[in-house]
Amino acid sequence: MPTSFESALLSVWQQGLVDKKKIVEIDGETYSVKQTAKSRLKQIDFRFEGRELRGLEQNPNTKSRWAKLAREEKKVMQFLEAGRYIAVVVDGKIQVYK
Repeated sequence: MPTSFESALLSVWQQGLVDKKKIVEIDGETYSVKQTAKSRLKQIDFRFEGRELRGLEQNPNTKSRWAKLAREEKKVMQFLEAGRYIAVVVDGKIQVYK
């Protein structure tokens, strides 16, 4: 059960991308794993400590360094809040943006 922001993000990443669950559970709340319309990427909208967050599977067909990792079959999920990227998880390692 997540007790910190980082552990919540890791849990969403684990359940959504690694365990391939259709429903993600964070602190007793459940959230559906959806797919984006165009690229069929996994997307999870969830709340943590009053924050509205989105986990979005990295699109491997872009030119970013994260996309390069996704093309190398790494499990990459970006996290957004209010449309801004706030963190990324790559194969279980989290980087929070400042």
